Amino acid sequence: MASNRISRINEELQRELSDLIRALKDPRVQQSMISVTKVEATGDLRYAKVYISVLDKDKARETLKGLKSAGGFLRREIAARLQLRYTPELVFVEDDSIAYGARMFDLLKSLEIREDENHDEET
Repeated sequence: MASNRISRINEELQRELSDLIRALKDPRVQQSMISVTKVEATGDLRYAKVYISVLDKDKARETLKGLKSAGGFLRREIAARLQLRYTPELVFVEDDSIAYGARMFDLLKSLEIREDENHDEET
């Protein structure tokens, strides 16, 4: 039952953080396309790990620094928007699952091409 509550809180945190990050005025954050892919809050809601995907991989480190510096502001805004006993401390982590998925797709696509070439040679 508690895990269902935490998963709903994770979804709400993800939604609110996505909105708040777009409104940040920090140039390190504004210059790159950012998406919040996942949020994992601890059971006691003291910490929340926020997975961030950055479109421009060259600026990912600077973007994470900008988000870390805006962490207090984001936490305060989350506290105002969500009615939680504890507002979690936000820990930002770069998420490379989209790039990993794209790489796997390319690998699978190259396997399909090789199978087609082998099938053509056999007939």
